[in-house]
Amino acid sequence: MTTSAPRLPPGSPEPENEVRLSFIDHLRELRLRLLHAIYGVVAGMAVVGWFVPRIVDGLLKPVRAALPEGRQTLVATGAVEPWMVYLKVAVYGGIFLAAPWVLWQLWLFIAPGLYRRERKVVLPFLFFGTLLFYAGAAFCYWFVLPPAFPALLSIIEGTSITPFWTLSDQLSLVLAMILGFGIVFEVPVILAFLSLIGVVSSQFLAKYRRHAIIANVALAAIITPTGDPVNLLLMAVPLIVFYEVGIVLARILGKKPATGAA
Repeated sequence: MTTSAPRLPPGSPEPENEVRLSFIDHLRELRLRLLHAIYGVVAGMAVVGWFVPRIVDGLLKPVRAALPEGRQTLVATGAVEPWMVYLKVAVYGGIFLAAPWVLWQLWLFIAPGLYRRERKVVLPFLFFGTLLFYAGAAFCYWFVLPPAFPALLSIIEGTSITPFWTLSDQLSLVLAMILGFGIVFEVPVILAFLSLIGVVSSQFLAKYRRHAIIANVALAAIITPTGDPVNLLLMAVPLIVFYEVGIVLARILGKKPATGAA
């Protein structure tokens, strides 16, 4: 059973190279793209594997800098923990390194259902998607993490509590925050793409602006679990700004109503 093409209003452009695929064919294509994306991540892991010890030291630098003088070491609670930490860093590193390839596979999956005008945005989509992803990760590492860990330690200042941070827990927090910021910085690209294929419109995004601001602040509080207002602002402000940028892009790239429609 094949999917039939939707009936277009009079005067609407016809899709180029129209391909009719069954539901099973769509699943097979999705499986193929997922496998290719995984292959890219595995290749990235192989490249990152040579530099994992240096990467771990660099990622933990903001953590060690926040610890009291003379106690700037992290504890491994088991013989397997360092190996698991290195494996986790390799996986995250593979994802970061293969991000352009993963975005390309995503594009190859959705491109057949788009018009020629919509396909022309493939290069900007890949370029800005990759750039914003890396920019979000860099922003988190250089501007969010350095004040975040001192804020976490500030709650025990003047008490008898001694920080006893483990290697796995702190590195997991660092990686999760970096990856979270990288994804959050993709908001303009995501909104632009959704408007391009007609899922949302600039009017819809503007109408629910206030709801989006509240949701953005709540998301920022989840991603930056330090309780520090400065770190919360460092996350919430870019989210709100990117949402506004997404509205502008939606006005430019969004689908226009077909002229001459019945």
